[in-house]
Amino acid sequence: MITNADLQRRLDTRTKPQGSLGALETLAIRIGLALDTDTPKFQAPQMFVFAADHGIATDGVSAFPQSVTAQMLLNYLSGGAAINVLARQHGITLRVVDAGVANDIGEHPSLVARAVARSTRNFRTEPAMTSEQCTQALGTGRALAQEALRQGSNALLFGEMGIGNTACASMLLHRRTGWSLEDCVGRGTGLDDIGLARKRDRLAAAAARRPEKLGPIDTMTEFGGFELAMITGALLATADEKCIAVIDGFAVSVAALLAIEIDPRVRNRCIFSHCSAEYAHRKLLAHLDVKPLLDLGMRLGEGTGAAMAWPIIDATARLMTEMASFEAAGVDDRTS
Repeated sequence: MITNADLQRRLDTRTKPQGSLGALETLAIRIGLALDTDTPKFQAPQMFVFAADHGIATDGVSAFPQSVTAQMLLNYLSGGAAINVLARQHGITLRVVDAGVANDIGEHPSLVARAVARSTRNFRTEPAMTSEQCTQALGTGRALAQEALRQGSNALLFGEMGIGNTACASMLLHRRTGWSLEDCVGRGTGLDDIGLARKRDRLAAAAARRPEKLGPIDTMTEFGGFELAMITGALLATADEKCIAVIDGFAVSVAALLAIEIDPRVRNRCIFSHCSAEYAHRKLLAHLDVKPLLDLGMRLGEGTGAAMAWPIIDATARLMTEMASFEAAGVDDRTS
């Protein structure tokens, strides 16, 4: 098994001053440990965009109507969304998963149809899903990740889409950390002050419905979304594998928080791509003790932050693997 010292030794013997690649050296070590090699090479990267609807959206917690989820799903399938552009540019296979979109869009050759149900229920008044549905969603995410890994991928990237899912993610964060709702709830797709106050009010009512302490899976059952449960399950599948999991923005980071709680080994597979503009994301990243690669004020979701970070991740692995050593290049090392 490769060690931190092995990886540091390789970095220090490449044709560069020690430490001169800055944060990329920390990233290189993270990649090497995850892939268990000092010559990492990525194969067949796959981006999963999980889409689902949320019953809480009917409470007006988003600036957009619920119909947008299905409309964006069709946009992904036709190749017109931002994530399509970035996946094409960087040679990432895009897999669009219907985890539970309210409007059935029918069959499509590029759609991974895995809907647990047509939207979760409104968690302000009742559990978002049944325990059986949560188990199904977790298992589906795990199976999709395992399939990708069996196909030879060692880099999985994760994004999401679903009107109302920042409300869902904020609620999950509130219940897993104990932070106040004021610290967890942001503007999502662009709520004004009135909309933000309404969102916090609806989530406060939901929290009061189940005030007792819950475990991570019960929290997901009560307040989660099918797409976030599938991402959680997919991340759990990486724990025993030699691979990386590239985490997108706020909602995916919340799913990662739950996955790490369930199996702490997941942390060693995760690379957090960027800090989004969503209010609580920076605090969550600090809570997880991770530094994102990018901080561009993005808040689009759908895996775009992960895709933007991918060329940095790939370049780092290539530098680790392909850069010559001082000895091989005939370059004098520094004098002692």
